[in-house]
Amino acid sequence: MTGAHRRTATAPQHAAGTGAPRGRADRNGGRDPYVDVLRALALVRVVSYHTFGWPWLGFVFPSMGVMFALAGSLMARSLERPAWSVIRGRMRRLLVPVWVFGLFFGAAMVLHGWVPGPDALYWVLPVGDPPGNAWGEQGWAVLWYLRTYLWFVLLSPVLLRLFSRWPLPVLGLSLVPAVLLGTVWQVPDGRLGGGISDLSVFLFCWLLGFAHRDGTLDRLRPGRVAAVAAGLMAAGAWWALTHRADGSYDLDDIPLAQALWSGGAVALLLRLRPGTSATPARGRFLGRVVRVFNSRAVTIYLWHEVALMLSVVVIDLMWRVPSLEDRLPLGSTWFQFAVAWPLIAAAVAVFGWVEDVAAGRSPRLLP
Repeated sequence: MTGAHRRTATAPQHAAGTGAPRGRADRNGGRDPYVDVLRALALVRVVSYHTFGWPWLGFVFPSMGVMFALAGSLMARSLERPAWSVIRGRMRRLLVPVWVFGLFFGAAMVLHGWVPGPDALYWVLPVGDPPGNAWGEQGWAVLWYLRTYLWFVLLSPVLLRLFSRWPLPVLGLSLVPAVLLGTVWQVPDGRLGGGISDLSVFLFCWLLGFAHRDGTLDRLRPGRVAAVAAGLMAAGAWWALTHRADGSYDLDDIPLAQALWSGGAVALLLRLRPGTSATPARGRFLGRVVRVFNSRAVTIYLWHEVALMLSVVVIDLMWRVPSLEDRLPLGSTWFQFAVAWPLIAAAVAVFGWVEDVAAGRSPRLLP
């Protein structure tokens, strides 16, 4: 089972990347507006999936594949500097927000009966999934993404060296682990198996980020990319429909289908991108929203499930007010979705500055 932002009962800019192809990004101060829009859409899609649980959302927009690809692009760009300094900086930007999240959410789980054991050290260095209790599972289950991102960061110097020497062969071979684990090999149980599965599922997307950064994708003919991507997506859809998990075609429950569909869709999104005129202009409201999403991506991702948990509490309180019960659709999931976003905004206001500190910047309420 891949952990891809699974919806639990009621799978960041630094984790999601800000890379852009050489040339276009360099002419825009190191940022590609299209990349920023993709990242913002991916975060909205994650929140939507965790609210509604619609299995078809993974086919419409493979948000986690997009986030890993953008992270890979940023990592390739950063590794133009000495590798150790880059890894140290990426780990700091990831770990400091996780530590703050763990401090507050861990305390809440303790108040609800959680007794930390030795594996609580995974909250300090999440090379494996940090533990928690059933009460808080909806909140801590999303950490699989940050764990996978951390491993990709650690592996990237070697992966980038291999990719730089043999870009297309390495890109093609990166799908082999997912295929073997989906058809021949058995994934181990526990943290080890979860980690191996998620790395294999999103390795191709991470390397697509490398190809996006160094221009390999841009040098390929659009028709060729579209043909390969269509083949991957068709194979992924066929595998999902013929290997349903508990009757569902949700890509999050079918690792090989996730790898194939996400890889094809991400290749299309990165190669057949529109011009920058199709993205929000700087200074406009929508552009401002996109910049906030990108600058506070880790915070939004970490705290969005907590916001959804709190939205249930808020709505339960509203049921006690007769006027609200009569006038508001309190039983609607859409209403929960609407309530969650102000709570996410509150988390950004309270904890977003941690990302500034982790990046060595002066803390700000909003970027």
